[in-house]
Amino acid sequence: MTGSVRKEIAFRGRVQGVGFRYTARSLARGFDVAGYVRNMPDGSVELVAEGPAEEVGRFVDALKARMASYIEGAREEDGEPAGRFRGFEVAF
Repeated sequence: MTGSVRKEIAFRGRVQGVGFRYTARSLARGFDVAGYVRNMPDGSVELVAEGPAEEVGRFVDALKARMASYIEGAREEDGEPAGRFRGFEVAF
């Protein structure tokens, strides 16, 4: 995936049971991103998004804005894009 970036974000707060994953999936449809979002056993939500840097940034910003009242914190890491995702999905 030349020119692509990968963001891995662990969102903390009241992020499970509030439609976070489905909101992320819905928002992702408006951006050129691929990856997944899933609930984690510790109560956080993990998001992995790959795509053009501007698209990934705009997607993450839109998700943070939409879910701001539920997010208490987030740990973000950049990684190497794997290019193995086909679209953006809720993972279980």
